[in-house]
Amino acid sequence: MDRVAWSGRSARRSITGHALRTRLDRSLAERIGRAALTAFCVGVLVFLVAPLLVIVPFSFNAEPYFSYPIPGYSLRWYRELFGSAAWGASFRNSLIVALPTTVLATALGSLAAVGLTLGNFRLKWLVVALFLSPLMIPHIIIGLGLYFFYVHLRIVHTRVGLILAHTTLAVPFVVLTVTATLAHFNVNLIRAASGLGARPLTVYRKIVLPLILPGVLSGALFAFVVSFDEVIVALLLSGPEQRTLPRQIWSGARESISPVIMTVATLLTAAAALLMLLTEAIRHRSERLAGGRRRP
Repeated sequence: MDRVAWSGRSARRSITGHALRTRLDRSLAERIGRAALTAFCVGVLVFLVAPLLVIVPFSFNAEPYFSYPIPGYSLRWYRELFGSAAWGASFRNSLIVALPTTVLATALGSLAAVGLTLGNFRLKWLVVALFLSPLMIPHIIIGLGLYFFYVHLRIVHTRVGLILAHTTLAVPFVVLTVTATLAHFNVNLIRAASGLGARPLTVYRKIVLPLILPGVLSGALFAFVVSFDEVIVALLLSGPEQRTLPRQIWSGARESISPVIMTVATLLTAAAALLMLLTEAIRHRSERLAGGRRRP
């Protein structure tokens, strides 16, 4: 009996030891896998971000030519940028175009997303494809088509024409972000409000819009960035008085490479990073509020 008991204990210790080694091997493999995945993600991030970071030191270059290592550092080009009438006018033109574009694209894209997500009608797929087509068609083709169309309307080389063109390019981004927000929307809320006698506009303003507001704000940020950074359509449709900031950068890079361009690029990169952080904060707050609403 003692021999049998000893054999049983030995077998249990062997099984326990094997299970422990298996668990340790699995844990080690998981740690190695996570470390490898982290290293790969960091490498991809560095590969994508490094070209953007290279321009930052050159914006502080004290000399009017590009050389590495940089001979000296100065705020000369920042002073020249903020004191330049041409750069200031292009920045104002970009804001004058981007702000109305953001308002129009956000309003149209939000309503379109609500209709396409909650509505049920024939040829819905075709309407969705039409709204998202600016994402798939090259901007040069869109710009040429709009140019010949605007010639008949006599709004070529006007801010109105450029705002409408940028709205066409920005609406798909609003549609996508708002549609993603509507993925978990409870349609019974609309039915209940309609059953109580609320009009469609009241239902949208008091029920739908507050629930999809984070997606609407994210879409508005995307629309602003799309309009503010667009250059191809601006080259075709804007005149000398509507020269936007990207067009000014394009002209400066084509005519003479100046460190001022690096300064503008640095500021735009910083602004884009801040907008990305703001968008992520809005998305995180939306998910947290949605989790709070779903919690009993």
